[in-house]
Amino acid sequence: MAFMSARFIFITGGVCSSLGKGVTVAALGCLLENRGYRVSLQKMDPYINIDPGTMSPYQHGEVYVTDDGAETDLDLGYYERFTSTSLSRAHSVSTGQIYNAVIQRERRGDYLGRTVQVIPHITNEIKNRMMELTRNDDVDFAIVEIGGTVGDIESVPFLEAIRQMRRERGREGVCFIHLTLVPTITVAGEAKTKPTQHSVKELLTFGIQPDLLVCRVSTPLSVDLKDKLGLFCNVKEENIISASDIKGSIYEIPEMYRNEKLDIRVLDHFGIEPRRLNFKKWQDILEITRSPKKTVRIAICGKYIALQDAYRSIYEGLMHGGIANHVEVEFVSVDPEELEKETSAAEAFKGVHGILVPGGFGNRGIEGKLRAIHYARTKKIPFFGICLGMQCAVIEFARSELGLEEANSTEFDPKTEHPVISLLEEQMGLEQKGGTMRLGSYPCVVVEGTLSHKEYSQTKIKERHRHRFEFTLKYKEQFEKAGLTFAGTSPDGQLIEIVEIKNHPWFIGCQFHPEFQTRPVKPHPLFAGFVRASSKLAK
Repeated sequence: MAFMSARFIFITGGVCSSLGKGVTVAALGCLLENRGYRVSLQKMDPYINIDPGTMSPYQHGEVYVTDDGAETDLDLGYYERFTSTSLSRAHSVSTGQIYNAVIQRERRGDYLGRTVQVIPHITNEIKNRMMELTRNDDVDFAIVEIGGTVGDIESVPFLEAIRQMRRERGREGVCFIHLTLVPTITVAGEAKTKPTQHSVKELLTFGIQPDLLVCRVSTPLSVDLKDKLGLFCNVKEENIISASDIKGSIYEIPEMYRNEKLDIRVLDHFGIEPRRLNFKKWQDILEITRSPKKTVRIAICGKYIALQDAYRSIYEGLMHGGIANHVEVEFVSVDPEELEKETSAAEAFKGVHGILVPGGFGNRGIEGKLRAIHYARTKKIPFFGICLGMQCAVIEFARSELGLEEANSTEFDPKTEHPVISLLEEQMGLEQKGGTMRLGSYPCVVVEGTLSHKEYSQTKIKERHRHRFEFTLKYKEQFEKAGLTFAGTSPDGQLIEIVEIKNHPWFIGCQFHPEFQTRPVKPHPLFAGFVRASSKLAK
């Protein structure tokens, strides 16, 4: 398909943040893809950072990593989990990237002495990033999420850019969807349309008339409310969609939008006769989530457990492991800093069937994580360590089984006597944040006869990474003699990717992030295996 024939769907948000634009984009992509259309999805973030790589998880949630090593917004995780698309750095764009590209071009003299301005230079660069989707991907629809809330000063150039896109490509080439809030006043029990009216009015000041309204509501909109919104917002009643609160799994959202005919309305806008929807895989998933065989309690021991979005992909991966085993996964949050104080591991993990220590940076809560791992290892509770979680498992094993009481990572103690985890030699001396990171997809060779090989059922895999420190190879022989199995390495054997412990129900630590490659329709084998092992302890 020539790129000019691809249609663009732009989704903006109003009234307040956190209404679910990312999940709406992903769900629409899911529905269109399951009708046989090719989709590409993109996030436009208004922040001035180049990417969220250096942001605190408390500020931005988790950093989602793509195959090509881009550190991106967590919404890209929803995009990949809800569709079959594999995303790249081209699918995550920030204001920082846009201005950086324009300024570099100006410094090279590419603008031939002209004054560089928001219009046309910044808006042209934004449009170019959007068009790049259809140049590089053979797609029918490019769905673009405009981050932030209409009215935010940061979003203005992006709104101007999509206004220009409509002008250039016409109604038949562009569809505007505005996601907004219709709150219910608790005392009166009455839904209020005024915030949405004002949000649409704000959007109109930028020259953008929404074609569809998606309204976050506690219960579906009545005919009268749709009529009122249609009148005041100049939108057809049939194009006003109720995005009702979901009581169950997040994977019910595509079904909810299917019932509201969101994809049908979008296709109608473009004058396209809908293809048949093949929704069986998603219906199978929903059937499992609604009728699980039993509940498995998994403890997450990480320093950011106060904010669920900090480990969003971890929670999703465990849910996928539950789907693979027809069980419900219940999450138990354990603060590692509390384990360093008065809380005992036995108390913290009472009634837990599995323990997971996720990735992260910094030394806060490390001793608590080591206690959690020691408890899982000695009490034979299934354990899954991811990235920093694997490194902590190595440190705990070195202290407990090798007698290296001072064993540590040079990240936490640069002068440690036994640096079992350390920077690679070629990384030392680099100062720029991210300069020392191993980012993106790397190959791994899984050793036959190991638990990991049993889970993967193959010897050659590729997994996504986001870390600086590695296992220190000179200690490898000591660990092997003490009973630690190195189940996965880089093809040249120089980087340790997976460790295991023998004579344990399920104990695996991996240097990579499997949560970035798991999907509900295809759960990652390590998450599936971990939940399966944990479910054996659940009654």
